Amino acid sequence: MTNSSSSEICGRILLVDDNTLGLAARRSVLEELGHKVTTLSSPHDGLELCAKQRFDVVVTDYKMPKMNGVEFIGRLRKQHPNMAVILISGFTDTLGLNEENTGADVVIQKSSHEVSHLIRSVSRLLRKQREPKRKTAGSQGSGRVEKKKVK
Repeated sequence: MTNSSSSEICGRILLVDDNTLGLAARRSVLEELGHKVTTLSSPHDGLELCAKQRFDVVVTDYKMPKMNGVEFIGRLRKQHPNMAVILISGFTDTLGLNEENTGADVVIQKSSHEVSHLIRSVSRLLRKQREPKRKTAGSQGSGRVEKKKVK
């Protein structure tokens, strides 16, 4: 495990892609960072496994036979509404894929920067899961308090 520091959060990650070369490449990068990675080539198998095991992050490709990544995410969200999901596709621009219309937390375009985007996105989603739940009063709440100070 290189580049893994005590501040880095490691998680259980499921990779779903029918392209075995893409799976192997992503798996090796994520395992090198200390993550426990499971790979599957079928979204149907991914749904079955997610019903039996807990994963911190699911990473899926878009274009797969029998069920695309958006359909997979939709079915996964029915089982696990709060599951952290990353969609990777070479078609993000062509099809206009984004977080709002796919159900994914992060959408990554396949490119020369894909690996760095994947690493940052996984780390961010894992940190977000580990953060203690706080009240969301934020700046709106303090704004309301100041408005109530009128004589």
